[in-house]
Amino acid sequence: MELDRRAFMGYFAGVGLSSTLFPGVLWAKLATGAEITVDTIASAEEVAGIHFDPAERELMLDGLKQQEQRIEALHKVSLANSVSPAIVFDPLPPGKQVKIEPRRPMVRSKIARRPAPTELDELAFLPVTELSELVRRKRVTSVQLTQMYLARLKKYDPVLRCVITLTEDRAFTQAHAADAEIRRGHYRGPLHGIPWGAKDLLAVRGYKTTWGAGPFRNQVIDTDATVVQRLDAAGAVLVAKLALGELAQGDIWFGATTKNPWKVDQGSSGSSAGPASATAAGLVGFSIGSETLGSISSPSTRCGTTGLRPTFGRVPRTGAMALSWTMDKLGPICRSVEDCAIVLDAIYGPDGQDKSVIPATYHWNAALSPKKLRIGYVKSAFDTPQIDPSDAKRTLHATKKFDDAALDVFRRLGINLIPVELPDLPYDAMRLILSAEAAASFDELTRSDRDKELVQQGKFDWPNSFRTSRFIPAVDYVNANRVRSIAIQKWDDLMRTIDVIVTPTGAANLSQLVATNLTGHPAVILPNGFRDDGTPVSLTFLGGLFEEAKALAVARAYQEATGFHLKHPIVPLTPPAPTPAAG
Repeated sequence: MELDRRAFMGYFAGVGLSSTLFPGVLWAKLATGAEITVDTIASAEEVAGIHFDPAERELMLDGLKQQEQRIEALHKVSLANSVSPAIVFDPLPPGKQVKIEPRRPMVRSKIARRPAPTELDELAFLPVTELSELVRRKRVTSVQLTQMYLARLKKYDPVLRCVITLTEDRAFTQAHAADAEIRRGHYRGPLHGIPWGAKDLLAVRGYKTTWGAGPFRNQVIDTDATVVQRLDAAGAVLVAKLALGELAQGDIWFGATTKNPWKVDQGSSGSSAGPASATAAGLVGFSIGSETLGSISSPSTRCGTTGLRPTFGRVPRTGAMALSWTMDKLGPICRSVEDCAIVLDAIYGPDGQDKSVIPATYHWNAALSPKKLRIGYVKSAFDTPQIDPSDAKRTLHATKKFDDAALDVFRRLGINLIPVELPDLPYDAMRLILSAEAAASFDELTRSDRDKELVQQGKFDWPNSFRTSRFIPAVDYVNANRVRSIAIQKWDDLMRTIDVIVTPTGAANLSQLVATNLTGHPAVILPNGFRDDGTPVSLTFLGGLFEEAKALAVARAYQEATGFHLKHPIVPLTPPAPTPAAG
C-alpha cells in the first residue's frame, strides 16, 4: 500500500528519518547478544544527536537491561500480520460527528441501451455501468464475460505481468451461479455477474495470497477477506489475484515488473500495480486496490484508470495484509467515476472485526449537481511554473498545460472555483508513523534475516527501511502522531469552508498526497489528458471525511465533460525488444 517510490523519487527520497533518532532499546547492539555498557549508550547518543553525562549513562544501565529482557520476551510471542495493535486510529477530530443513517438505494445515472455485441471483446473496456445493464437485460451472460476476461488475462499477461494467480475454477462456479440466479429473476444489483480482480494482499480461501513477496509466495490464508466476501454477496465474479509490488511497494514483485498498458517498456507504478494495469487494459471489469501513501493514486495516474481512495475507516481491511494500521485503506480502481461509486456501495461499512471502521452514511446520488457544492482548487499548485527560472532544465510542473486546461473545463461547466491553500505542516516528517508501523508489521521478517529474499534491496526499499526504522524512538513515534492530530484539526477547519478540492496529482503538489493519507481524507483520481508519448496524466479531487459522494459527484461531472476515460491502450502481444546498449 506504500507509495511507488520510484515514480516520485524526487520528493519521497529516503524514509524521512531525522538526526533526532535514538535507538531507545539499542536494537542493533541487542541483536548481537552483546552486553549493554556505558560505551554502548554513548555510541547511541551519536545517532540520537543528544548527550548524556557519564553519571546519567551509568544510571540508565539497569533500566536498559530491563528493557532488553522485556523485548526478548515480546520476541517470543508469535505475531501474525493480521494481529492489530490495541490502539485504534480515528481520523475524526474531537467533537466532529458523522451522519449515521439507514442504507438507501443508490441513485444511478441513466445508461443508454447497448445491443449485444458480435464479438465479446467489444465489451472489454466498457464500464461496470454498461456491463451491468447488458447482464441485467440478459444480452450477455456472466459466463461469457468471465470467459472473455480470462482469455484476455491469459493473452496479455505475458506482456503486462499483472497477474499472480488466476482464480479460474472459483470464477466459473460464481459465473454459472450468477446466470442461474438472473434467469430466475433474482438480480442482486449492478455488480452481479461482473468479473473483477483483487490485489494479491486480499486473502481468498483456497488460493495463495503472496503479498507480491518471495518469502510469502506459497502462503495460503484460510479465509476470505471481508471485501471479497462482500463482493461475493453482490454477485461479482473474482477472476484473478493481481500483482502488487512486494509488500506493497512499487511495481516490482517476485515474478516480474508489472507494466503500463500505454507504454509497456514502463512499469505500471504501484503498489496497486496489477489492478491498475489490468483494469486499464480491459482484462477485468474492475479491481480492488489499496493505498497507504499513494498506491491507488500513483498507478491510476500511470495507467489512466479512475481510482477511489476512500476515507480511512470507511472500508474494513479484515483479511488484507497490514502495512500501516493507521494509514492502510482499500478502494476500487475502475474505468469510470460512477463505477467507483457503485463498488464502494458494495464494500463499505463495519464488519465487526476491523475496529477502525466507522458506520458513517454513504449514499451515491448521480443526480447531485456540482453547482450545489463549494468547490475549491489549490491555487499555488496550479500556479507553480513549469520550469524553475533558476535552472531551465529542471521541470517543476510537468503537467501544467493539462492542469491549466482543467481550470478551463470547470469554467465551461459554470463552476466557480474557490482558491484555497493547504495547511502548512511538516507532513514528510510525519512519515515516521508509516516507517515505524511497517517495520513492526514485518518485524519477524527482519529479525529472521529473511528480508534478504525480497527482490528489491536498494537504499529506499523495504529491507533497508525496516532496518533503519528499528531506530525510531517510541517517543518520536508518539509525538509524530500528536503533530498528526494538529494536521487533522487544521484539515477539518479547511474542509468546513469547502466541499471538494481540485488539485494537480503530481509533483506540483505532492504534499497533498502525504497530508491526506495521514489525515484519512478521501480522493478520486482520474485521467486528465495524454502526453505526446501517449501516456496519461491525472487530476485529483479531495473530499471531506466520509464525504466520498460529493467528491465523486464533482469528479464525475468533470469526467463526463472531458471523456479522457473513454480512450484505451493498445497492448502489444509481445514485450518490446530491449534497447541496445550505447557503443
